[in-house]
Amino acid sequence: MRKLFFLFSALLWTVIVLFLCLTKANNLPVISIANLDKYIHAFFHFVFTLLWILFFRTQINNANRFKPLFVSFMLSVFFGVLIEFLQQQLTTTRSADKFDVLANIAGATLATFLVLFYDKVKSSNTNNK
Repeated sequence: MRKLFFLFSALLWTVIVLFLCLTKANNLPVISIANLDKYIHAFFHFVFTLLWILFFRTQINNANRFKPLFVSFMLSVFFGVLIEFLQQQLTTTRSADKFDVLANIAGATLATFLVLFYDKVKSSNTNNK
């Protein structure tokens, strides 16, 4: 049940991000904050990476605690590059942006380091008991 919940959550978030990144830009509300789209990209990939880490941790042997993080990070990077390619090829109101890719990587990196930090704190609390 837990595996299905994490898979469903990760897939749903993936579809939401894909939809929002490929929908017409002029259908989205306009908010005047400098580089807001980069923060949004980072947020999308932060959540994307966290959700896929949760799923992959249920699928991959716990003996290698870094593999789910690495797989999720690389999936996020690949997905972000794919979205930029699709924006360039399939939409008329969007274009590929290398800085969006960097924002995606920043969000994925932050998620990965947050999980590493959480694991370290959890491990040290367990060892201190």
